Amino acid sequence: MRNLLHTPEGVRDIYDDECKKKIKVLDKLHHVLSLHSYSDIETPTFEFFDIFNQDKGSATSNEMYKFFDRENNTLVLRPDITPGVARCVAKYYNDEVFPIRLCYQGKTFFNTRGHQGKLNEITQIGCELINDDTSAADAEVIATAIDCFKASGLTEFQIEIGEVEFFKGIICEAGLSTEDEDEIRKCIYNRNFFALESLIKDMNMPENVKKTLLSFDQLFGGYDMLETAKELVTNEMSINAIERLSKVYKALSYLGYEKYVCFDFALLSRYEYYTGIVFRGYTYGTGDAVVKGGRYNNLLLKYGKDAPAIGFAFYIDDLMMALNRQKIEVEIDNAGSIILYDIEQQKAAIELAGYMRKSEHKIELIRKSKKKEIADYADFGKKNHFSGMFYLTSDETVDVYDLISDKVETAKISDIK
Repeated sequence: MRNLLHTPEGVRDIYDDECKKKIKVLDKLHHVLSLHSYSDIETPTFEFFDIFNQDKGSATSNEMYKFFDRENNTLVLRPDITPGVARCVAKYYNDEVFPIRLCYQGKTFFNTRGHQGKLNEITQIGCELINDDTSAADAEVIATAIDCFKASGLTEFQIEIGEVEFFKGIICEAGLSTEDEDEIRKCIYNRNFFALESLIKDMNMPENVKKTLLSFDQLFGGYDMLETAKELVTNEMSINAIERLSKVYKALSYLGYEKYVCFDFALLSRYEYYTGIVFRGYTYGTGDAVVKGGRYNNLLLKYGKDAPAIGFAFYIDDLMMALNRQKIEVEIDNAGSIILYDIEQQKAAIELAGYMRKSEHKIELIRKSKKKEIADYADFGKKNHFSGMFYLTSDETVDVYDLISDKVETAKISDIK
Protein backbone atom coordinates (compact mmCIF):
# COMPACT_ATOMS: atom_id res chain seq x y z
CA MET A 1 0.00 0.00 0.00
CA ARG A 2 2.87 2.38 0.79
CA ASN A 3 4.19 2.09 -2.77
CA LEU A 4 0.83 3.23 -4.14
CA LEU A 5 1.37 6.64 -2.54
CA HIS A 6 4.47 7.34 -4.62
CA THR A 7 4.78 8.37 -8.25
CA PRO A 8 7.12 6.66 -10.75
CA GLU A 9 10.52 8.18 -11.40
CA GLY A 10 10.36 11.27 -13.61
CA VAL A 11 6.84 12.45 -12.68
CA ARG A 12 5.43 14.33 -9.71
CA ASP A 13 2.23 15.66 -8.16
CA ILE A 14 1.46 19.37 -8.35
CA TYR A 15 -1.22 20.62 -5.99
CA ASP A 16 -2.52 23.48 -3.84
CA ASP A 17 -0.92 26.91 -4.44
CA GLU A 18 1.80 25.49 -6.70
CA CYS A 19 -0.86 24.16 -9.06
CA LYS A 20 -2.82 27.42 -8.92
CA LYS A 21 0.31 29.41 -9.80
CA LYS A 22 1.17 27.10 -12.68
CA ILE A 23 -2.34 27.47 -14.13
CA LYS A 24 -2.10 31.25 -13.65
CA VAL A 25 1.18 31.43 -15.60
CA LEU A 26 -0.24 29.23 -18.36
CA ASP A 27 -3.23 31.58 -18.59
CA LYS A 28 -0.93 34.60 -18.86
CA LEU A 29 1.09 33.07 -21.67
CA HIS A 30 -2.04 31.87 -23.45
CA HIS A 31 -3.41 35.41 -23.26
CA VAL A 32 -0.28 36.70 -25.00
CA LEU A 33 -0.67 34.13 -27.77
CA SER A 34 -4.32 35.08 -28.22
CA LEU A 35 -3.33 38.75 -28.52
CA HIS A 36 -1.05 37.71 -31.38
CA SER A 37 -4.05 36.02 -33.04
CA TYR A 38 -3.07 32.40 -32.42
CA SER A 39 -6.00 29.99 -32.37
CA ASP A 40 -6.11 26.97 -30.07
CA ILE A 41 -5.53 23.45 -31.32
CA GLU A 42 -5.47 20.14 -29.43
CA THR A 43 -3.68 17.07 -30.72
CA PRO A 44 -3.73 13.56 -29.20
CA THR A 45 -1.44 12.73 -26.28
CA PHE A 46 -0.44 9.54 -28.13
CA GLU A 47 -0.10 8.95 -31.86
CA PHE A 48 1.41 6.50 -34.31
CA PHE A 49 5.15 6.04 -33.91
CA ASP A 50 5.85 7.19 -37.48
CA ILE A 51 4.57 10.68 -36.65
CA PHE A 52 7.63 11.14 -34.44
CA ASN A 53 10.42 9.51 -36.43
CA GLN A 54 13.79 11.07 -35.66
CA ASP A 55 13.68 13.35 -38.71
CA LYS A 56 10.23 14.60 -37.68
CA GLY A 57 10.68 15.22 -33.97
CA SER A 58 13.00 16.06 -31.13
CA ALA A 59 13.55 12.59 -29.65
CA THR A 60 15.15 9.31 -30.65
CA SER A 61 13.23 6.04 -30.62
CA ASN A 62 14.63 4.92 -27.26
CA GLU A 63 13.60 8.24 -25.68
CA MET A 64 9.91 7.62 -26.35
CA TYR A 65 7.28 5.78 -24.33
CA LYS A 66 6.02 3.13 -26.78
CA PHE A 67 3.10 0.70 -26.61
CA PHE A 68 0.77 -1.21 -28.94
CA ASP A 69 -2.90 -1.01 -29.87
CA ARG A 70 -5.19 -3.98 -30.65
CA GLU A 71 -4.05 -4.05 -34.28
CA ASN A 72 -0.42 -4.22 -33.11
CA ASN A 73 0.35 -0.69 -34.34
CA THR A 74 3.18 0.97 -32.44
CA LEU A 75 1.96 4.03 -30.58
CA VAL A 76 3.97 6.60 -28.59
CA LEU A 77 3.25 9.20 -25.97
CA ARG A 78 4.19 12.39 -27.78
CA PRO A 79 7.72 13.65 -27.03
CA ASP A 80 6.96 16.83 -28.96
CA ILE A 81 3.73 18.60 -29.90
CA THR A 82 4.90 20.29 -33.10
CA PRO A 83 4.83 17.15 -35.33
CA GLY A 84 1.22 16.50 -34.26
CA VAL A 85 0.29 20.07 -35.18
CA ALA A 86 2.09 19.69 -38.50
CA ARG A 87 0.10 16.52 -39.22
CA CYS A 88 -3.16 18.36 -38.43
CA VAL A 89 -2.29 21.30 -40.67
CA ALA A 90 -1.44 18.97 -43.56
CA LYS A 91 -4.79 17.22 -43.07
CA TYR A 92 -7.17 20.11 -42.40
CA TYR A 93 -5.42 23.15 -43.94
CA ASN A 94 -3.82 21.54 -46.98
CA ASP A 95 -5.15 24.13 -49.43
CA GLU A 96 -4.69 27.19 -47.20
CA VAL A 97 -2.07 29.63 -48.54
CA PHE A 98 -2.52 32.49 -46.06
CA PRO A 99 -0.71 32.49 -42.69
CA ILE A 100 -1.99 29.94 -40.16
CA ARG A 101 -1.45 30.74 -36.48
CA LEU A 102 -2.04 27.92 -34.01
CA CYS A 103 -1.24 27.61 -30.29
CA TYR A 104 -1.39 24.69 -27.89
CA GLN A 105 -0.70 23.57 -24.36
CA GLY A 106 -0.27 20.05 -23.07
CA LYS A 107 2.06 17.35 -21.80
CA THR A 108 5.06 15.82 -23.55
CA PHE A 109 6.89 12.67 -22.45
CA PHE A 110 10.53 11.57 -22.54
CA ASN A 111 11.51 8.04 -21.56
CA THR A 112 14.98 8.80 -20.18
CA ARG A 113 16.99 7.87 -17.11
CA GLY A 114 18.94 10.43 -15.10
CA HIS A 115 17.76 13.20 -17.40
CA GLN A 116 19.76 15.89 -15.56
CA GLY A 117 17.22 15.81 -12.76
CA LYS A 118 14.45 16.84 -15.15
CA LEU A 119 10.93 15.47 -15.30
CA ASN A 120 9.91 12.89 -17.91
CA GLU A 121 6.43 14.44 -18.09
CA ILE A 122 6.73 18.05 -19.20
CA THR A 123 4.09 20.75 -19.56
CA GLN A 124 4.48 22.89 -22.68
CA ILE A 125 2.70 25.86 -24.16
CA GLY A 126 3.66 27.08 -27.59
CA CYS A 127 2.67 28.30 -31.02
CA GLU A 128 3.25 27.63 -34.70
CA LEU A 129 3.14 30.19 -37.54
CA ILE A 130 2.68 28.40 -40.86
CA ASN A 131 2.69 29.59 -44.49
CA ASP A 132 4.98 32.57 -43.81
CA ASP A 133 8.65 32.28 -44.79
CA THR A 134 9.65 35.89 -44.22
CA SER A 135 12.18 37.38 -41.81
CA ALA A 136 9.24 39.40 -40.48
CA ALA A 137 7.61 36.13 -39.35
CA ASP A 138 10.87 35.11 -37.64
CA ALA A 139 10.94 38.43 -35.79
CA GLU A 140 7.25 38.24 -34.86
CA VAL A 141 7.61 34.79 -33.31
CA ILE A 142 10.67 35.83 -31.30
CA ALA A 143 8.85 38.99 -30.17
CA THR A 144 5.92 36.83 -29.07
CA ALA A 145 8.29 34.70 -26.99
CA ILE A 146 9.67 37.86 -25.39
CA ASP A 147 6.14 39.04 -24.62
CA CYS A 148 5.49 35.68 -22.95
CA PHE A 149 8.60 36.06 -20.81
CA LYS A 150 7.47 39.51 -19.72
CA ALA A 151 3.91 38.34 -19.03
CA SER A 152 5.22 35.60 -16.72
CA GLY A 153 6.80 38.25 -14.49
CA LEU A 154 10.42 37.66 -15.49
CA THR A 155 12.49 40.74 -16.26
CA GLU A 156 15.97 39.24 -16.64
CA PHE A 157 16.14 36.89 -19.59
CA GLN A 158 17.95 36.51 -22.88
CA ILE A 159 17.02 35.08 -26.27
CA GLU A 160 19.95 33.46 -28.08
CA ILE A 161 19.48 33.30 -31.85
CA GLY A 162 21.27 31.11 -34.34
CA GLU A 163 20.90 30.22 -38.02
CA VAL A 164 21.21 26.65 -39.29
CA GLU A 165 21.75 27.86 -42.87
CA PHE A 166 24.99 29.55 -41.81
CA PHE A 167 26.36 26.14 -40.76
CA LYS A 168 24.85 24.40 -43.80
CA GLY A 169 26.53 26.82 -46.18
CA ILE A 170 29.94 26.07 -44.69
CA ILE A 171 29.34 22.31 -44.92
CA CYS A 172 28.26 22.61 -48.57
CA GLU A 173 31.33 24.71 -49.34
CA ALA A 174 33.55 22.04 -47.78
CA GLY A 175 31.84 19.29 -49.81
CA LEU A 176 31.56 16.99 -46.81
CA SER A 177 29.52 13.81 -46.57
CA THR A 178 26.37 13.53 -44.49
CA GLU A 179 28.26 11.38 -41.98
CA ASP A 180 31.00 13.99 -41.55
CA GLU A 181 28.39 16.73 -41.27
CA ASP A 182 26.61 14.83 -38.47
CA GLU A 183 29.86 14.38 -36.53
CA ILE A 184 30.76 18.05 -36.87
CA ARG A 185 27.23 19.07 -35.93
CA LYS A 186 27.38 16.96 -32.76
CA CYS A 187 30.68 18.53 -31.71
CA ILE A 188 29.35 22.05 -32.18
CA TYR A 189 25.99 21.20 -30.58
CA ASN A 190 27.80 19.82 -27.51
CA ARG A 191 30.28 22.73 -27.65
CA ASN A 192 33.12 20.24 -27.62
CA PHE A 193 35.55 22.29 -29.69
CA PHE A 194 38.58 20.22 -28.70
CA ALA A 195 36.90 17.19 -30.28
CA LEU A 196 35.95 19.34 -33.29
CA GLU A 197 39.56 20.36 -33.85
CA SER A 198 40.71 16.75 -33.66
CA LEU A 199 37.90 15.64 -35.98
CA ILE A 200 38.49 18.06 -38.84
CA LYS A 201 42.30 18.08 -38.62
CA ASP A 202 42.71 15.36 -41.22
CA MET A 203 39.54 16.04 -43.23
CA ASN A 204 39.92 17.08 -46.85
CA MET A 205 38.60 20.64 -46.88
CA PRO A 206 39.96 24.13 -47.59
CA GLU A 207 41.95 25.69 -44.75
CA ASN A 208 39.65 28.72 -44.65
CA VAL A 209 36.68 26.42 -44.02
CA LYS A 210 38.53 24.69 -41.19
CA LYS A 211 39.28 28.10 -39.71
CA THR A 212 35.61 29.06 -39.91
CA LEU A 213 34.44 25.84 -38.23
CA LEU A 214 37.00 26.30 -35.45
CA SER A 215 35.71 29.85 -34.96
CA PHE A 216 32.22 28.70 -33.90
CA ASP A 217 33.17 28.94 -30.23
CA GLN A 218 33.73 32.69 -30.78
CA LEU A 219 30.69 33.40 -32.94
CA PHE A 220 28.61 34.55 -29.99
CA GLY A 221 27.56 38.07 -29.05
CA GLY A 222 25.60 41.11 -30.07
CA TYR A 223 24.76 42.58 -33.44
CA ASP A 224 28.39 43.46 -34.20
CA MET A 225 29.28 39.76 -34.15
CA LEU A 226 27.31 39.29 -37.37
CA GLU A 227 29.86 41.40 -39.22
CA THR A 228 32.67 39.28 -37.78
CA ALA A 229 30.91 36.13 -39.00
CA LYS A 230 30.39 37.64 -42.44
CA GLU A 231 34.11 38.13 -42.88
CA LEU A 232 34.70 34.39 -42.31
CA VAL A 233 32.51 33.08 -45.14
CA THR A 234 32.23 33.49 -48.87
CA ASN A 235 29.39 31.11 -49.75
CA GLU A 236 25.99 32.59 -50.63
CA MET A 237 23.96 30.44 -48.20
CA SER A 238 25.90 31.57 -45.12
CA ILE A 239 25.91 35.21 -46.19
CA ASN A 240 22.13 35.13 -46.78
CA ALA A 241 21.68 33.63 -43.31
CA ILE A 242 23.59 36.52 -41.75
CA GLU A 243 21.62 39.08 -43.72
CA ARG A 244 18.36 37.46 -42.61
CA LEU A 245 19.42 37.72 -38.97
CA SER A 246 20.16 41.41 -39.55
CA LYS A 247 16.60 41.91 -40.79
CA VAL A 248 15.21 40.06 -37.76
CA TYR A 249 17.27 42.24 -35.43
CA LYS A 250 16.06 45.38 -37.16
CA ALA A 251 12.41 44.32 -36.82
CA LEU A 252 12.88 43.50 -33.12
CA SER A 253 14.49 46.90 -32.56
CA TYR A 254 11.24 48.58 -33.66
CA LEU A 255 9.72 47.15 -30.46
CA GLY A 256 12.76 47.98 -28.34
CA TYR A 257 13.39 44.25 -27.94
CA GLU A 258 16.97 44.22 -29.26
CA LYS A 259 18.19 44.38 -25.64
CA TYR A 260 16.75 40.91 -25.05
CA VAL A 261 18.58 39.16 -27.91
CA CYS A 262 22.06 38.01 -28.80
CA PHE A 263 23.42 35.72 -31.52
CA ASP A 264 25.08 32.31 -31.31
CA PHE A 265 26.01 30.38 -34.46
CA ALA A 266 26.90 27.31 -32.37
CA LEU A 267 23.20 27.00 -31.54
CA LEU A 268 22.40 23.88 -33.55
CA SER A 269 20.00 20.97 -33.13
CA ARG A 270 20.92 17.29 -32.80
CA TYR A 271 18.53 16.53 -35.66
CA GLU A 272 17.67 17.69 -39.17
CA TYR A 273 14.63 19.38 -37.65
CA TYR A 274 15.36 23.06 -38.07
CA THR A 275 16.05 24.65 -41.44
CA GLY A 276 16.73 28.29 -40.67
CA ILE A 277 16.57 30.49 -37.62
CA VAL A 278 16.73 28.77 -34.22
CA PHE A 279 16.47 30.34 -30.78
CA ARG A 280 16.59 29.54 -27.09
CA GLY A 281 15.39 31.64 -24.16
CA TYR A 282 17.33 31.57 -20.87
CA THR A 283 16.92 33.07 -17.43
CA TYR A 284 18.37 32.56 -13.96
CA GLY A 285 17.47 29.58 -11.82
CA THR A 286 17.32 26.80 -14.43
CA GLY A 287 19.95 24.63 -16.03
CA ASP A 288 18.46 24.72 -19.50
CA ALA A 289 16.49 26.90 -21.88
CA VAL A 290 12.99 27.86 -20.77
CA VAL A 291 11.79 28.30 -24.34
CA LYS A 292 13.03 26.61 -27.52
CA GLY A 293 12.01 27.37 -31.06
CA GLY A 294 12.96 27.79 -34.67
CA ARG A 295 12.06 27.43 -38.32
CA TYR A 296 11.25 24.00 -39.76
CA ASN A 297 10.34 24.51 -43.40
CA ASN A 298 10.61 20.83 -44.39
CA LEU A 299 8.53 19.24 -41.64
CA LEU A 300 5.03 19.70 -43.06
CA LEU A 301 6.09 18.23 -46.40
CA LYS A 302 6.65 14.90 -44.62
CA TYR A 303 2.88 14.86 -43.96
CA GLY A 304 1.85 16.08 -47.42
CA LYS A 305 1.80 19.89 -47.28
CA ASP A 306 4.69 21.91 -48.69
CA ALA A 307 4.67 24.92 -46.38
CA PRO A 308 7.19 26.90 -44.31
CA ALA A 309 6.69 27.14 -40.56
CA ILE A 310 8.23 28.54 -37.40
CA GLY A 311 7.27 28.16 -33.75
CA PHE A 312 8.35 27.79 -30.15
CA ALA A 313 7.47 25.96 -26.96
CA PHE A 314 7.81 27.14 -23.37
CA TYR A 315 8.81 24.51 -20.81
CA ILE A 316 6.47 25.53 -18.02
CA ASP A 317 8.01 23.43 -15.25
CA ASP A 318 11.38 25.12 -15.84
CA LEU A 319 9.68 28.50 -16.07
CA MET A 320 7.99 27.94 -12.70
CA MET A 321 11.34 26.91 -11.21
CA ALA A 322 12.90 30.15 -12.44
CA LEU A 323 10.09 32.27 -11.02
CA ASN A 324 10.42 30.52 -7.67
CA ARG A 325 14.20 30.83 -7.47
CA GLN A 326 14.09 34.49 -8.51
CA LYS A 327 11.45 35.04 -5.82
CA ILE A 328 8.98 36.45 -8.34
CA GLU A 329 5.54 36.06 -6.82
CA VAL A 330 2.71 34.78 -9.00
CA GLU A 331 -0.49 36.33 -7.71
CA ILE A 332 -3.36 33.90 -7.46
CA ASP A 333 -7.00 34.52 -6.71
CA ASN A 334 -7.72 33.73 -3.07
CA ALA A 335 -10.97 35.69 -2.89
CA GLY A 336 -13.20 32.69 -2.22
CA SER A 337 -15.50 32.37 0.79
CA ILE A 338 -16.87 29.57 2.93
CA ILE A 339 -20.58 29.26 3.74
CA LEU A 340 -20.85 27.32 6.99
CA TYR A 341 -24.20 26.09 8.25
CA ASP A 342 -25.93 23.72 10.63
CA ILE A 343 -28.32 21.13 9.24
CA GLU A 344 -31.31 23.28 10.25
CA GLN A 345 -30.16 26.06 7.86
CA GLN A 346 -29.30 23.78 4.92
CA LYS A 347 -31.96 25.18 2.58
CA ALA A 348 -31.02 28.80 3.31
CA ALA A 349 -27.31 28.00 2.91
CA ILE A 350 -27.77 26.27 -0.45
CA GLU A 351 -29.89 29.16 -1.73
CA LEU A 352 -27.29 31.73 -0.56
CA ALA A 353 -24.45 29.76 -2.17
CA GLY A 354 -26.36 29.53 -5.44
CA TYR A 355 -27.03 33.26 -5.45
CA MET A 356 -23.40 34.17 -4.73
CA ARG A 357 -22.04 31.77 -7.37
CA LYS A 358 -24.34 33.36 -9.97
CA SER A 359 -22.65 36.63 -9.03
CA GLU A 360 -19.24 35.04 -9.80
CA HIS A 361 -18.27 34.53 -6.14
CA LYS A 362 -16.26 31.39 -5.39
CA ILE A 363 -18.03 29.54 -2.61
CA GLU A 364 -17.20 26.42 -0.62
CA LEU A 365 -20.31 25.08 1.07
CA ILE A 366 -19.66 23.18 4.32
CA ARG A 367 -22.12 21.65 6.76
CA LYS A 368 -20.82 22.16 10.28
CA SER A 369 -19.86 19.11 12.31
CA LYS A 370 -20.88 19.03 15.95
CA LYS A 371 -17.37 17.79 16.73
CA LYS A 372 -15.76 21.01 15.55
CA GLU A 373 -15.92 24.64 16.66
CA ILE A 374 -16.44 27.65 14.41
CA ALA A 375 -12.84 28.66 15.12
CA ASP A 376 -11.69 25.37 13.56
CA TYR A 377 -13.41 26.29 10.30
CA ALA A 378 -11.95 29.80 10.43
CA ASP A 379 -8.46 28.28 10.79
CA PHE A 380 -9.22 25.94 7.89
CA GLY A 381 -10.28 28.93 5.79
CA LYS A 382 -7.08 30.86 6.52
CA LYS A 383 -4.92 27.83 5.80
CA ASN A 384 -6.59 27.39 2.41
CA HIS A 385 -6.47 31.09 1.56
CA PHE A 386 -10.17 31.94 1.80
CA SER A 387 -10.83 35.61 2.38
CA GLY A 388 -14.13 35.25 4.22
CA MET A 389 -16.60 32.92 5.91
CA PHE A 390 -20.39 33.15 6.35
CA TYR A 391 -21.89 31.23 9.26
CA LEU A 392 -25.69 31.02 9.12
CA THR A 393 -27.07 31.53 12.60
CA SER A 394 -30.66 31.26 11.35
CA ASP A 395 -32.58 31.21 8.09
CA GLU A 396 -32.43 35.01 8.07
CA THR A 397 -29.15 36.01 9.77
CA VAL A 398 -25.48 35.29 9.18
CA ASP A 399 -22.20 36.01 10.96
CA VAL A 400 -19.69 37.40 8.46
CA TYR A 401 -16.05 36.55 9.23
CA ASP A 402 -13.26 38.53 7.59
CA LEU A 403 -10.50 35.92 7.66
CA ILE A 404 -7.83 38.48 6.77
CA SER A 405 -8.53 41.00 9.55
CA ASP A 406 -10.24 38.55 11.98
CA LYS A 407 -13.25 40.86 12.24
CA VAL A 408 -16.78 39.48 12.69
CA GLU A 409 -20.10 41.20 12.13
CA THR A 410 -23.72 40.08 11.94
CA ALA A 411 -25.85 40.75 8.87
CA LYS A 412 -29.17 39.78 7.37
CA ILE A 413 -29.10 37.28 4.52
CA SER A 414 -31.46 39.54 2.61
CA ASP A 415 -28.85 42.34 2.78
CA ILE A 416 -26.21 40.06 1.25
CA LYS A 417 -28.56 39.16 -1.60
